[in-house]
Amino acid sequence: MTTALDRARRRLKAHPLALDAALAAGVLVCMVAGSFVDPRGEHGVSWALRRPEPLGLLLMTLGAAALVLRRRAPRTVLAVTGTVSLAECVTGDPRAPVAMSAVVALFTVAAATDRPTTWRLGLTTMTVLTGAAMLAGPMPWYAQENVALFAWTGMAAAGGDAVRSRRAFVHAIRERAERAERTREEEARRRVAEERLRIARDLHDVVAHHIALVNVQAGVAAHVMDKRPDQAKEALAHVREAGRSALEELRATVGLLRQSGDPEAPTEPAPGLDRLDELVGTFRSAGLHVEVARTDQGATLPAAVDLAAFRIVQEALTNVQKHAGTTAKAEVSVVRVGPDVEITVLDDGAGTDGGPREGGGPQEGGGHGLLGMRERVTALAGTLTTGPRYGGGFRVHAILPVDTRTGAPKEPA
Repeated sequence: MTTALDRARRRLKAHPLALDAALAAGVLVCMVAGSFVDPRGEHGVSWALRRPEPLGLLLMTLGAAALVLRRRAPRTVLAVTGTVSLAECVTGDPRAPVAMSAVVALFTVAAATDRPTTWRLGLTTMTVLTGAAMLAGPMPWYAQENVALFAWTGMAAAGGDAVRSRRAFVHAIRERAERAERTREEEARRRVAEERLRIARDLHDVVAHHIALVNVQAGVAAHVMDKRPDQAKEALAHVREAGRSALEELRATVGLLRQSGDPEAPTEPAPGLDRLDELVGTFRSAGLHVEVARTDQGATLPAAVDLAAFRIVQEALTNVQKHAGTTAKAEVSVVRVGPDVEITVLDDGAGTDGGPREGGGPQEGGGHGLLGMRERVTALAGTLTTGPRYGGGFRVHAILPVDTRTGAPKEPA
């Protein structure tokens, strides 16, 4: 809850000139009040009242008036207050406390500048005022007033430097906190963007694969419906199975977008190479001849690498199904080579639809299949090479580092 003191402090900070004017008035009152005290009586130390000299009152007024501009021109104000203090030290007897204005000005310079400047101006002010008072003043050099002048100027420089250091420390802490907050927000936005891209890849792979199978099986069913109804029923059964699998994978993928408290959160793990036979079986049931060769049985892959390998095979076979037709033959090989796992998908189809392979760039169509594969491989610091084979067909070759923490992008062969 805001107090009256906090509101007053904010108003004063909003009007620094008024605050400095009030400070100058307070310093003037203190100096005038101190000028009425005579610490050197006739019989030792006594605090008797005395009448201040007109020159002392004038110098006190000038010094206090200069403090009004102490924030705008701190060095100039220090020079002015130091000059009037020097004049009082040399001429005043008994001395008036004009040096109080120089002490305040020196504190302001130390708080507003850097440490070298504080040392330079502080030592200069201390030496000039104290030396002039000791050597040219009306009192003995060892007088208590001279020692007090030396102490007050030194404390003013040290106090101002401490205030400046604290301000710099608080500013650095605040800036570090703001930088950390910005970094957290940027990291959160980056993670959200990466997660959206990953989900988009999964959705594309799932939809493209299963819709392609549904399309092929529906075409087979329509073609043989009249002459071979049994085969048509089998094709429709494959359509139903592909639709069910598509719905399950879509539910698992879209379920990632649910909030943590939403019901029916997905519990099925992401697909991997352990489901490769099941994946190949769906293509074989659609009429595509697929052969599989593996040398990685029993090897445990990181979840990200396992999922990427599965999706690469899925997308490559989907492209074979769509572009090479069911008369083509495909070969899938999964080989563990040192710290990497290599995925190769070959086909001998010439392209029954006359179109280019999906997502391969300006020369290879405008889809997202090969582009999605390339993004998956790049995210794992692997390499992907795709292109037509000599004599017909197409080749997809991916190298995925098993240890994704230390993997580095490699140049494609």
